[in-house]
Amino acid sequence: MIPARPSGTAPFVLSVLDNAHTAVGQTVEEAFGEIIALAQLAERRGYERFWMSEHHAMPAAATSSPQLMLARLTGETDRIRLGAGGVMLPNHAPLVIAEQFGMLDGLAPGRIDLGLGRAPGTDLPTALALRRHHDANDDFPQQVLELLGFLDDDFPDDHPYRSVHAVPGPWQADQNRVPRPSTAPDVWVLGSSPYSARLAGQLGRPYAFALQFGDADVVSAMRLYRESFQPSRILSEPYALLSVGVVADDDPAEARRQAASSAMAMLRMFQRRPYSLLPPEEVEAYRATAQEQHVLDMYTRRFLNGTGPQVAAALERLHAQTGVDEVMLVVMGHSRRAQTRTLEVIADHYALPSR
Repeated sequence: MIPARPSGTAPFVLSVLDNAHTAVGQTVEEAFGEIIALAQLAERRGYERFWMSEHHAMPAAATSSPQLMLARLTGETDRIRLGAGGVMLPNHAPLVIAEQFGMLDGLAPGRIDLGLGRAPGTDLPTALALRRHHDANDDFPQQVLELLGFLDDDFPDDHPYRSVHAVPGPWQADQNRVPRPSTAPDVWVLGSSPYSARLAGQLGRPYAFALQFGDADVVSAMRLYRESFQPSRILSEPYALLSVGVVADDDPAEARRQAASSAMAMLRMFQRRPYSLLPPEEVEAYRATAQEQHVLDMYTRRFLNGTGPQVAAALERLHAQTGVDEVMLVVMGHSRRAQTRTLEVIADHYALPSR
């Protein structure tokens, strides 16, 4: 992995995460078309990477398989890194993920990231339907090691999978008497806990912390990642990314309205209702209890919102607290226009190029 340089005048690298938000009143076909347009915009404006995440059984999140959308994006972009942020590995066989991301790297050599998480990406009934066992998370480190073994085709001779090979991959190239691939997916460990931070450090892998989900202790996680980091052939020094929900607009009131729509989706999830992005007008008309209003206010604040300078100031405070190398903007809001505007406003503030 080659660490990226800071973006424009920002003191950190800037990237984008799209959860394939499909709002009330929007078809999935419309959402997918706008995701392609957003990835192309991110590339034109000089963002480093464009990630998508795995979710299931959520009306407002249409990427049950981010790798399928990434396959389309390899043909719609030329430079920007594309990745899953992430694949929820306990939902899958490591061999299948190694094969799928080997194919993606064949389509866009040197541009593919594979972020690995251990959460289900859904509710408990759907997690069970995905054939997850109650102790599935306990096997996560072993699953990661298996995946790395398949990607590199380097299991020890006595390993039960020594004769099993991911295709495409190094073994296929050897069998076909052609050079081995010169690139491979960059594997990241994702999380929002000390568990994931320590695992990323011990493996010598880049670490991505998801701050958009809750009030986790990111400062302690980053410290633990750096303290436990062991240099590897992938990284000689720690490399950390922080993702955070963002809505930026020239009109701070509009930014707050869009952030409130995403906050309502979180409240609905806590109420065991579908995670849906309601129009801002419906959110404003909702008669919340005092407890519900507390949740709405908390998440509206957590999803950084305001003008470009206001959001940038909040991002720089997080950077000062955590020392991360990279900040990933998780685009939020009911309106796809709002998400597009967020990328433009932040890019303009930090003088990113306009290709």
